[in-house]
Amino acid sequence: MDPQEHTADILIHPGWIVPVIPSNTVLTGHSIAITGDRISALLPRAEAAAISAREVLELPGHVLLPGLVNSHGHAAMSLLRGFADDQPLMTWLQQHIWPAEAAHVCAEFVRDGAELAIAEMIRSGTTTFSDMYFFPDACAQTAQRLGMRCQITFPILDLPTVWARNADEYISKGLALRDDVKHSKLVTVGFGPHATYTVSEPNLVKVATLAAELDVAVQIHLHETRGEVLLAVEQNGERPLDSLHRLGLLGPRTQCVHMTDLGEQDIALLAETGAHVVHCPQSNMKLASGTCPVTRLLGQGVNVALGSDSAASNNDLNLFGEMQSAALLAKLDSGNAAALPAFEALEMATINGARALGLDDRIGSLEAGKLADLIAVDLSQPETQPLYHPLSQLVYACNGSQVTHSWIGGVPVLAQRELTQIDRNSLAARTRVWRDRIHDSDGLTHD
Repeated sequence: MDPQEHTADILIHPGWIVPVIPSNTVLTGHSIAITGDRISALLPRAEAAAISAREVLELPGHVLLPGLVNSHGHAAMSLLRGFADDQPLMTWLQQHIWPAEAAHVCAEFVRDGAELAIAEMIRSGTTTFSDMYFFPDACAQTAQRLGMRCQITFPILDLPTVWARNADEYISKGLALRDDVKHSKLVTVGFGPHATYTVSEPNLVKVATLAAELDVAVQIHLHETRGEVLLAVEQNGERPLDSLHRLGLLGPRTQCVHMTDLGEQDIALLAETGAHVVHCPQSNMKLASGTCPVTRLLGQGVNVALGSDSAASNNDLNLFGEMQSAALLAKLDSGNAAALPAFEALEMATINGARALGLDDRIGSLEAGKLADLIAVDLSQPETQPLYHPLSQLVYACNGSQVTHSWIGGVPVLAQRELTQIDRNSLAARTRVWRDRIHDSDGLTHD
């Protein structure tokens, strides 16, 4: 053996390892070595004794698992958390969110909102997120500065907003961002047409053509409510999913977000084209948008990932909560208590998310050679005792606060619950400034 194979930067000895691949596997008495930005070894602890590491971390009572992948969100909207609760979707959007965004969203808003979102996500186990929002360059810069992995799908609409006047400008600015970050180790860029009801067919065709030429992802809100689907049929004579397929925009690069209203023909089309579904259970429930038929999708071989949506419609970005909600909702929806067991819910939040984002060759499971994006979760406290099955405990008992350590590309971004790249006091002060500004302009009162 090469002497270098006996060295590592970090050697971690946890109580358990959940590698995700192989599926439904829990390893005991194993260790993980990190060298540079990669996992260099996953091996029995007895064999790990031969490795000389710069840092050795003993984590008894902890489980190591891949960092979670939040496959859909609008990070900067964390500054609108709790701003317009308990409203139906279109009322929430048209009467509250869109006016607030028109009044306040700017590059500074996105930088501070993205930092707030990243702080929350890291502290609850997420190491990769997907974002669709205005000023995506500001979000990308913030993610890179803080060492957070992300997919940016720049927004595209026919309507003018604070960021662009029309679809051509959205696309032009988005492609410029793609060029700017093409050498980034953390940020990838794709297209984010908002929805079929906000982007015209000619512009969707333009997205389909460019995405195919550049071989990049497309993420779109789709079949979010039954009303959306019925309106499309009434106006266009076909369901939104069929429209995307006809326009050449449905395939292995496509990430379909929400997907609550699906018939068997829709599921068959998703399976046939290889398109991905991003399930946002808590946001869908809160906005009464509907239920994504996860068990039927998985049963037909469709890849289903998990997303939080924004903190304005959730109201958190915690994927442990999304895993639990997804599992419970699947059981309720199917009438089958065995539906979506814990290990499958965890796969949705890890390797399935990585597949949806086209990153499964790099992240989503703990395997030698993959990027060292992993988290440690403490299962020794009263809330997670007694411990019979670590996988069940992760999905049904953990709430995110048990995450003690997180590494992204081998760099520690959370250590003993403390953020290593973010000044929490500075962030809190900036967040209060935005709260006061938004509340005062809306005529609201606050403490």
